[in-house]
Amino acid sequence: MPSEITDVDKFVAMSAKAKHCSVQRLKGTVKLKLRTPRQLYTLKIEPLRADEIIKKLQCEIQEKEK
Repeated sequence: MPSEITDVDKFVAMSAKAKHCSVQRLKGTVKLKLRTPRQLYTLKIEPLRADEIIKKLQCEIQEKEK
């Protein structure tokens, strides 16, 4: 089961161990899905903050169009 995280700093720290991060841009929000070996973590943020957080991630970024 995926887990939702609300702490951005914790999400960025976990990206060091992740395989990849999927970015899904919706109308009002951006979903970041971090795939680690054991768990899938999601973070919902507003589009204005998304780009600065994506730059901090330490894993492969996969953009998904919707």
